[in-house]
Amino acid sequence: MDESISLNKFISDTGYCSRREADNLILAGRVLLNNRPAVPGNRYKPGDTVEVDGSFVTAAKKDKRVYLALNKPTGITTTTELHIKDNIISFVNYPKRIFPIGRLDKDSEGLIFLTNDGDIINKILRAANNHEKEYIVRVNKPIDHAFVQQMSQGVPILDTRTLPCKVQMMGRQTFRITLTQGLNRQIRRMCEYLGYVVVGLQRVRIMNIRLDKLPVGKWRYLSEAEVALLMEAVADSNKVNSESRPAAHKKQRTANTQAPANKDKAAKPAMATGKPPTGKTAEKPGKREHAAQKSTPARPGKGSRPPKNTAKKNDHPKKEKRSGAEGSFKNFRSKGRR
Repeated sequence: MDESISLNKFISDTGYCSRREADNLILAGRVLLNNRPAVPGNRYKPGDTVEVDGSFVTAAKKDKRVYLALNKPTGITTTTELHIKDNIISFVNYPKRIFPIGRLDKDSEGLIFLTNDGDIINKILRAANNHEKEYIVRVNKPIDHAFVQQMSQGVPILDTRTLPCKVQMMGRQTFRITLTQGLNRQIRRMCEYLGYVVVGLQRVRIMNIRLDKLPVGKWRYLSEAEVALLMEAVADSNKVNSESRPAAHKKQRTANTQAPANKDKAAKPAMATGKPPTGKTAEKPGKREHAAQKSTPARPGKGSRPPKNTAKKNDHPKKEKRSGAEGSFKNFRSKGRR
């Protein structure tokens, strides 16, 4: 029985980082597997040695998985880089190594998960799974039904159009929005496009987990029932992701390969247009045909000249000049070099 697992999963299971971050470490050449630089696709087997930045990473003990729900305040940056001021890891100050699931803008507040379970992080982050995230947003001026309709139908931002979403008015300047995608600063960009500025944004729900009355800046453990529902919601994440992403990549590759094909098709006629003058000259009957055939070897690389010039020089004196003394041919060649 094969007991090996993917190297990025092994690193993630130790609690060192998420699986996605482990991939980045491997690509950056910061991981050694059995004293050799690791590459994407490597697998870990019991007894293998793994080093990250010169430090050995040992197999994870079967510690209990940690799942936290934090009501992140504004001003806290969602990053695991401890040297960054006001990072979320230092703010929570949990005794075990944990990392956030997804991101929440520094200027935004509300619900965000933190955990040491690398598997669930990757499953939740896969955009193809359509996991709902709900926000309450306050803007700088009154909104109307037209605003709600435009937001719900999708808005063009970041060279794409946002997916249809649920939008509900809550007050003159406040609305509730439920998204199934996570583009960079998506809600703020959507509002900007419609002429509004977000002055307050709070995430109140991720899938089945709600913020409820958790105070700002405080965290709590997810209950066993919440974790069970969370696991059930992401159970098919791998399947959904593998079926949906290749289609998008295939479509993109098709578009990319069509462009060069069109260029080749357009280029071939252009290249061919330089040849017809020579071809047409060769097809002319009588003396012109005979003269063109003789002139071709004497002037290599000049077959694309207009037929007019060829016809003008197809007289008898020209033949005499070429068949004459060697000095006359040198004169002709030197003139061509000028």
